[in-house]
Amino acid sequence: MEVIGKVKLIGEVQTFGSNGFRKRELVVTTDEQYPQMIMVEFVQDKCDLLNNFAVGQDVKVAINLRGREWINPQGEAKYFNSIQGWRIEGLSQAATSNLPPVDQFQPAANITDAEPDDLPF
Repeated sequence: MEVIGKVKLIGEVQTFGSNGFRKRELVVTTDEQYPQMIMVEFVQDKCDLLNNFAVGQDVKVAINLRGREWINPQGEAKYFNSIQGWRIEGLSQAATSNLPPVDQFQPAANITDAEPDDLPF
């Protein structure tokens, strides 16, 4: 799965517990009629993937949905979801178009009115 949008926030690396579990949060704002602010967690060695990105940059984030169950002290089951990122790449505006820039257009050479009109329509 993927989330595509503009980086709204890149959090600092957070370290938890004695085992050194690391987490870093990224918020991406989608570009749609009703934009969504999606928080994506990067964990452990994936935290470093965010070092090369900045707020305002257009990105595509590969994600996995994670779900887990927790039994509270009263014995009731509670369920939690998270979105974990595992890859991120920048999107450039030029990459969205497969057409060359207009100033690189070269007209066809040696075209004259004497060319035969052999089109079938």
